[in-house]
Amino acid sequence: MTLNLHIILQKPPTGIYFALQKGHGNNFKVIGMQLSDCGDLLFDLSIEVKGAGKADTPQFGGPYVQGPTGEKFIYIGIGTFAGQPDSPWNRRLKIPLRDISWQMVNEAAEKSGLETVVPVPRKMVRQPVLL
Repeated sequence: MTLNLHIILQKPPTGIYFALQKGHGNNFKVIGMQLSDCGDLLFDLSIEVKGAGKADTPQFGGPYVQGPTGEKFIYIGIGTFAGQPDSPWNRRLKIPLRDISWQMVNEAAEKSGLETVVPVPRKMVRQPVLL
């Protein structure tokens, strides 16, 4: 089963690239690179859902899914992790999947997917200072 995810990153700082990480470890690709410009950023992706009828909670997989069983997440790369080589930002933002229930998966299957709104972490509001 496939689950469509719509991730909205609320008003990130301007002038920084953000992108999804597809792949694991050092063997990953930057997908959907976007330059922030005061507005929200939207990332659309599909992930695999496994364990129907076998597990109490859905198990997620696919090239965008990171982390150990029970603690899966999606990475959004920021700055250099999003392909912006001259950026002072070099972070990744984790979008956890652990709170997605079977009920949510089943309801999303009847619609266009699941949407989450991610507020910008406070530590990103200030611009970094080069020392």
